[in-house]
Amino acid sequence: MRIDVITLFPEIVGGPLDASILGRARRAGQVEVALHQLRDYATDKHHTVDEKPYGGGPGMLLKCEPIFAAVEDVQAKAPAPGRVILLSPTGARFDQAKARELASLDRIVFVCGHYEGIDERVREHLVDEEISLGDFVLTNGALAALVVIDAVVRLLPDVVGNASSIQSESFGTEQPGLEGPQYTRPEEFRGWRVPDILLSGHHENVASWNREQALLRTAAARPDLLTQTKTP
Repeated sequence: MRIDVITLFPEIVGGPLDASILGRARRAGQVEVALHQLRDYATDKHHTVDEKPYGGGPGMLLKCEPIFAAVEDVQAKAPAPGRVILLSPTGARFDQAKARELASLDRIVFVCGHYEGIDERVREHLVDEEISLGDFVLTNGALAALVVIDAVVRLLPDVVGNASSIQSESFGTEQPGLEGPQYTRPEEFRGWRVPDILLSGHHENVASWNREQALLRTAAARPDLLTQTKTP
């Protein structure tokens, strides 16, 4: 997979890309991530990428010219064009199903917003879809892009060492809700013991307990997930 990120702040994305699972995946050649500075596509000597909105209003908007130039140049850097995604509050809510969908693609181009917003012509005529992390505001879209990249890359084949952990974790293919409680050594800490069933060695009973606890936790914390997964 190739991922291109067009942003005013490539340094926000660059550091985490070299660490942990993302860093290992890049070094192993499982994913290629290229960062592009939006200002490089401005045509004036000051590298201006923002202007005041027509009709007034607070703040500044990202101009359409440098964004179009950036996307068109970046698309030409690989044989096949990528899906162009704008990180935006008006986008569809990002979730694990969308992460799995994106992980099936060969290429993605992220456009990261900043300031008060972006010229509407970018949304109407350039991007293929918009994604939002949720109902809150971030300083800029590079932070959102990094979250999406992490969620997508870890789903690529062989990126996570134990593939079964992806299937059984929260929102996994085998665990559509939340995971239940988990424990490790020591068996007792400050008077709090690990549940006896987990120490029993009875795998069937342990699996049944895990499923029950996962349902209880999902019902308590995210009951909406239960209604989403009900079958007719």
